This record gives sequence, structure tokens and C-alpha cells, in this order.
Amino acid sequence: MTIIVQKYGGSSVADVERIGGVADRVVKARQRGDDVVVVVSAMGGTTDALLALAHQVDESPPRRELDMLLSTGERITMALLSMAIQKRGEAAISFTGSQSGIITNDRHFDARIIEVRPHRVEDELALGKVVIIAGYQGMSYKREITTLGRGGSDTTALAMAAALGADRAEIYSDVDGVYSADPRVVPAARHLPELAYDEMQEMAEVGAKVLHAQAVEFARRAGIRIHARSTFGSEGETRIGDSASDDEGTRAVVGKKGVARVRGSGAAQREQAHTITRGALRDWVADSVHFDAYTHLDEHPDWSATLVALRAAGVQVDEDLGVVSIVGRNCAREPEIFTRFERSLADAGIGRLRVLMTPLRLSAIVRAADVDAATRALHAAMLGA
Repeated sequence: MTIIVQKYGGSSVADVERIGGVADRVVKARQRGDDVVVVVSAMGGTTDALLALAHQVDESPPRRELDMLLSTGERITMALLSMAIQKRGEAAISFTGSQSGIITNDRHFDARIIEVRPHRVEDELALGKVVIIAGYQGMSYKREITTLGRGGSDTTALAMAAALGADRAEIYSDVDGVYSADPRVVPAARHLPELAYDEMQEMAEVGAKVLHAQAVEFARRAGIRIHARSTFGSEGETRIGDSASDDEGTRAVVGKKGVARVRGSGAAQREQAHTITRGALRDWVADSVHFDAYTHLDEHPDWSATLVALRAAGVQVDEDLGVVSIVGRNCAREPEIFTRFERSLADAGIGRLRVLMTPLRLSAIVRAADVDAATRALHAAMLGA
């Protein structure tokens, strides 16, 4: 039989009615003859509510205890979905991340998967059951419960798909795939029917919410095609695979708020900053004297303590920032693209604190309040809408 892995985000399982709708979709897939593995997120808003609860107890909660707390959200969803599928006459069983064989390193809140041992999953599939897995979590080699950080349920789904040799992975959310910008910010954003793995990874690195970069990397290594779809009736999708895009121009504009810029001097201070932020700094620019990087605040549940430690080490930190990026294959090759990028931000009256470049991306660090305006300006300049 063909194995398919389906992942449902928090909005798709936000209440009992929506869980029922997901159960209907899963049962239809199973009745078509596919072996089905389902990875679920916590019900919409649950993780944020649990984080807020933790911060009421401790402004900088211990990461180990956060993992124990936050991992409960996905467990609730997996059990409810299993019940709903069984009520519809299909055999189903739910597993936590550790029960399904997700083995991680020994980091809490932002663990990385080092191995997947899907033996129990394979056994249950062989018995004809739908297997539901709690996303976002695993077990470290020290047998500690860990969580996988921002977008962790995507990572669970694609890592499991790779380990099982799945035919494809279907990622369901409240949008029908990937757009050239967030449609809530840019109403004229275009639906992208196809993306290459590297384009999607680059978009994810700078804040696109549809997929997580590490998840795409698992799919790329295993050659698993990803289908990003809507749970709510739309027939549209974005297919993500290894074929290079025919479009050499700008593919998308991504804006992300909640960024801090970190700067300092000297190798020793640079190493301190790296240690304090647990390696979460991006786009380092460093020479023998200075360093300059940025980080996403949603990767730091203990940001207040991290900020105190950075400043105690003499590191400069600018908060309340954002990053806005264009992604496309010509970003580093065409000087006029850089010129247009700079001019469109300047014409919109948006100051750039720093401009960054990779082979597939141009980014600017801006004030958080300017991110949406910058996204609209760049989309209009680069994509003509």
C-alpha cells in the first residue's frame, strides 16, 4: 500500500467540530486504500495559552518544564482525533512523539531530530490502523521529553514521512498553499502552485509560516513531494519538490515581526552571544573587530533572561524590530534587483538598519512598525501588485 502522511495545523483542529471534519477527511483517504499517518498540532491557541500560563508563574520559565507543559497540547488533539476516527468505523491509534520513535538531541524547547525509529508506527499500519502522532515533540537520547521549536509539527510530519518512505506529505492549514506574500498584509498576493525545496526553505528561514525550514530539509533529502493545502474546502495547493522553478524573478516577499538585532565586538564577546542565545542568531556578519546578527524572539521563551545576560556581557541589543525579505533565484546575480529593493523601501520612507544577502534572498532589518508597509512596497516593486 501507499503511505501518505497528513499534517493538520492548529486552525484545522481548533474545536471538536473541526476535529470531526479532519476525521472525515482521514477516513476518506483510508478508504481509498492508502495507509495513513496523521500528525497533529495543538488545538488553535492552546500553545500560546500554555506559554502565557507559564509566564504567569515565572517570567523566564525553565525550558525543561516548558517542554513538559507544552507537549500536552498535541496529546489532547491526537487522542480526540483518534476517538473521532474510531467513531466513524476506522481503526486508529494515537502516539506521542516518543512513542512514535522521534529521537532528538538534548536541547529543550528547540530540539532537533537526530533519528526516527518508526517501528510501532509500522506495526500498527500493518494491522490496518490509522496512526495519529502528536507533532512538535519527541524524546531525547537521555529519555527526556523535548519539543521541536517553531513549526515543530511540520518537522515531525516530514521526518516521519522520510523514515516511512511515504509517497507524499500533505500539509493542511487555513490557506490553500503558499502565496507571494501574506494575503492578510498584501491583498493582491498571488498563489504559487509550485516551489522548489530551496525556495521554500529560504522563505521559511525568514519567517514564512506555511512550513518550517527543517521540515523541508527532511523532505528534500528523502525526495518526498509536499502538498500544502487548505483544510477548509479549497481545491488549490502548492506542490513543493526538487524541480527548479522556471521563474527566475522574485517569487515572494516575506515579512516577520518580533526580531532583535545583536551586535558587539571581539571574538570572546561573539562567542558569549552565541552561547547565551543557544546558537539562535542568524545572518552573522563578523570580522576581527565587530559582529552583527539578528534573532527571532519567538524562539526564546526566556527572552527576558536572555536579554539581561546579553547586556551583562556588553552586547548591544535592539528590540522591536522586524525583517522583510524578497526570495528569488536572481537576488544575488542582478545588481538592478538590489537597486530596486533599496529604492522601493526608501521611497516608502522606511529606514533600513541593515541589509542582508544570500544566493536566493535579499533581506532588510527594519522597525517592527514598518514591516507591513515594507512588505507591500516590495511586493508592488518586485511583483507588480
